[in-house]
Parts: sequence; C-alpha cells; structure tokens
Amino acid sequence: MHRVRVEDLKEGMIVARTIFNSDGRVLLHSGIELTASYINRLYNLGLLSIYIKDENWEGTDQIKDVVSEKTRLETVKVVKTNFMALEHQHKLNIRAVKSMVDYIIDELLSDQNVLVNLVDIRTFDDYTFGHSVNVCILAIMTGIVLGYHDLQLKELGIGALLHDIGKTRINKTILNKPDDLTADEYKEIKRHAEYGFQILRQYDDVPLLSAHVAFQHHERWDGMGYPRHLAQDNIHEYARIVAVADVYDALLADRPYRASYTVNQAITIIKRMRGIHLDPHCIEAMLANIAVYPIGTIVELNTGEIGIVVDVNREMPTRPIVRVVYDKYTRRIQRPHEIDLSKLSTILISKTLTAEDLNQF
Repeated sequence: MHRVRVEDLKEGMIVARTIFNSDGRVLLHSGIELTASYINRLYNLGLLSIYIKDENWEGTDQIKDVVSEKTRLETVKVVKTNFMALEHQHKLNIRAVKSMVDYIIDELLSDQNVLVNLVDIRTFDDYTFGHSVNVCILAIMTGIVLGYHDLQLKELGIGALLHDIGKTRINKTILNKPDDLTADEYKEIKRHAEYGFQILRQYDDVPLLSAHVAFQHHERWDGMGYPRHLAQDNIHEYARIVAVADVYDALLADRPYRASYTVNQAITIIKRMRGIHLDPHCIEAMLANIAVYPIGTIVELNTGEIGIVVDVNREMPTRPIVRVVYDKYTRRIQRPHEIDLSKLSTILISKTLTAEDLNQF
C-alpha cells in the first residue's frame, strides 16, 4: 500500500487501511473500491490523503503500528472528549488521560523493536486530536530511548497528550483562520502555552512537570521561543522532547495549505533545527525510533535499479530490505527479488521516488 493525496485518487482504486474519525466511527472500510462519490465524500470530510492498495506494494499492507489501532482510536477519543468538556463544562477527566497514557507506555515497552513506519490519516477538523496522540507516542518512545523510568514516562506522556490543551481558550476563528494571522492574532495564538499551564496546574492529579510541558513546548534551544524565552537546559527536558515530536508530526501531516512532507524531508528539516530551535540530544533520541525509509517507500539504488522498501533494520535504519522491481534500464523485472542493504555495503539508496514516478515506467 502507499499514501495517495485525495486529489490524485481515481475510481477503481482500493482502500488499504480503514479510515476513522476522532469519535472512532468508520468513514471508509479497508477493501472498498473507490467510486466518484466516495472520492467526493473524502474530499468533503476534509481528508487530504489515504492509503491505497497497489500490486507494486504487495506484502506491505500489513505494516505494524507502534501502538494498536484500538489504543490509538481510544486515545484520540479521550483527547477530543477532554477538549470538548473543557470548552463546555470547564473540567477535565484526568483519570481517563492517565489510563490511556498507561496503555501507550505498556504497548511501547512490550515491543521496542518496532519503528514508526506509518503516518496516521485524519480529517482537517480532527487534526489537533490526532496530533496530540502522535506527539504523546513519539515523546514516550523518545523517553524510553533516554532510559526514563515508569514515573518519568507517565509525567512526560500526560504532558505530551495535553500539550495543546490551552488552545481551548483561543477563539476558533483565529485558531482555524486559513489566511495569514495579524500580529495581534499571532500574539493570542502564542498565549495557548500559558493558558495550558494555567488549566493543568488547577488539577492536583496532574504532575507539575506535565503542566510545564504545556507551558514550555514552544520554548526554543536558542532562547528565541515563547512565552518566557527560556534557553537550553533552562527548558525542562520533557518540554524539549515534546518540542521535537511536535514539529516532526506537524511536518508529516497534510494541511489545507500544503502537502505533507515525506519522512526523509521531515528528518532533514528536523536535523537543520538542531542546536538552534531544538535540543540535539532529544532529536537524536527521537529519530532512533523513526524508519528513515518507511515500508512502502520507493527508492532508487546507486546501481540504477528501483525498488520498494519491504522491511526495516532497527540497528541500521538507513539500510532497509528492498524488493527490486525495475532494472537499471527501468524495465519491469519478471521475478522481483529482495536485497538486505545491511548486508551489502556497496549498494546504497541514492534517492526516493513517488508513486507517480513509478507509474511512468
């Protein structure tokens, strides 16, 4: 399977992964053949890309996520419920938040060999909820790499899951404005960090350090962030971790004003921010969990051959297992074969290609 922007979908394509909304309701089942009406519905729902089955990607449709689909969906629902409850009833269900953080920690600790290969699909309206869950997962995985004990992982996870809770106090017209913000509007948006801290510190069962994640996640390594212009070690490490996860997930998300960046592009951007906006140590720890070439990525080798990544090597993330499908003359190979780049030092990935590039051959 591979990810295709909704604008590039065609009738007859097969949905590879079931699409859910933030309430856990199925929007479109896996295996459904797309029609013009389905494509139009996806567009109207605010989906910008989905996973599609393709014979070129045979064997890549069972990619294991780092947490189960059930846990991811339940956590998204808990985040949405808390955001809505805070807006309308002015209270949070911290017990539910802690419960989902515990589930995520347990699942991540149960199999530490799984790398992040998938990008979750979410509607524009559900962006904040899915983003919060992704940031939580990435932050906890980073904490595990850094050797955090259980209590630290819980404090980090709670702060990460609720890092954007202050946005509930921002006017929706400003928050969802498609055009450029005015100086005053941007100033108000930035206040969500302070609002988040004010909200969370009211709850005795929210660790103070978790509240500081909301307060500090927009501080920058060089002191040019907000709200207090903290720098380097004056920013708590939890917030430095969440800052990295926050930027990385935002880069991978489809947005109405731009297509998502590829994993390769996102990693390049993140690395350029090291020592300027982001803590280099936290970047290194988070990227240890990312498949540099996720399963399903189309790659061109230095031999001129073209293949599809079918598995990853955690110890050597830049050296995945590739199924070669085109020879160096871009002729389709009758019997594709797999090569493990971790065992072949002379064969390298020279660049990644798009599905559109592959379809031209």
